[in-house]
Amino acid sequence: MRIDALGLRDACANRRDSLVEATAGLARIESPSGDEAALGHCADAIAALLDGAGAPVERVPRSGAGAHLRATIGSGSRQVLLLGHFDTVWPIGTLAQMPVAIRDGRLHGPGTFDMKAGLAIAILAVTVARPHLRDLRVRCLFTTDEEIGSGTSRDLIEDEARASAAVLVFEPALPGGVLKTARKGVGTYRLDVRGISAHAGIAPEAGASAITELALQILAMHALQAPERGTTINAGVVAGGSRSNVVAEHAQAEIDVRVSEADEQARIEQAFAALAPHDPRVRLAWQGGFERPPLERGPHVQRLFALAREAGETLGLDVREGATGGASDGNFTAALGVPTLDGLGAIGDGAHARHEHVEIASLSDRAALAAAILLAIDARA
Repeated sequence: MRIDALGLRDACANRRDSLVEATAGLARIESPSGDEAALGHCADAIAALLDGAGAPVERVPRSGAGAHLRATIGSGSRQVLLLGHFDTVWPIGTLAQMPVAIRDGRLHGPGTFDMKAGLAIAILAVTVARPHLRDLRVRCLFTTDEEIGSGTSRDLIEDEARASAAVLVFEPALPGGVLKTARKGVGTYRLDVRGISAHAGIAPEAGASAITELALQILAMHALQAPERGTTINAGVVAGGSRSNVVAEHAQAEIDVRVSEADEQARIEQAFAALAPHDPRVRLAWQGGFERPPLERGPHVQRLFALAREAGETLGLDVREGATGGASDGNFTAALGVPTLDGLGAIGDGAHARHEHVEIASLSDRAALAAAILLAIDARA
């Protein structure tokens, strides 16, 4: 089977208007993380799109997160997982200030780029590919809590990934449509420091400053960075003390850690665990940890990208790869050793920002590329 002879680009281009309508329709349904009612309304709309593609939908409820959606297309012996999420960072009421609108060849609105266009692209891709599949079963898993750490969906994602030959993630593309073959792992920590209060003028020696201790700990953490290996540590929020004339009894910091390599994650975890107070009268209490492992560009990822590049070439598309410091649910699947390709969603800009938009002209080719990748995986059985 010659993928270029199947007319995938034309088939998707002919449905561009419906692709735009589907994206706009989903964007008009506000679905902030944690709002079960709002997420339920959006789930209904996505389920209708999947039903229209001939994919029966199963709802997987999770307390506090609404219901994740799972659908299956085909009955082949090998599974490919299409992964995405429909929760957004935008609160209810955002549409009043940021209405969904088409201007200058772009579809603007909250959630368009991250990542409701990606969901519409995935559904069109599998719709177009389905008549040509031989031995592939396509599983769609669209979740409700990616923006808040995937606490209720990680087990579901990992279970589906273990059953899959590959995972395609429909998060937004890098600029120019570049696919993502590497993502940083993310850790979020909180360090609480408990010292001893005292009068700063009369008896400072009787106190043990939590702020001084925290400052020293931040410097120690900063020294653990390895930018040349992609490891960064940022104490982004710091608070403490009560008055300038009181030796601070309490201080705290919130720390963001990013790593490109699993070995670096292990090094940082061990180093943080070994940090001890400089003043023995002070106590340190840690909370948090790594929420997502890094998506490393290992051989399993490289092979899948090579397949995607070849599939794109058959359509006349230039497929390139890149890395990003942000994380996605693809981090979970790649860390399991499952070939994972991310950034198959829309081309645009403004994730989590007021100028969020997607480039309308590119939408159909993104669906055609994803369809071609599915067929290429199927052909490699």
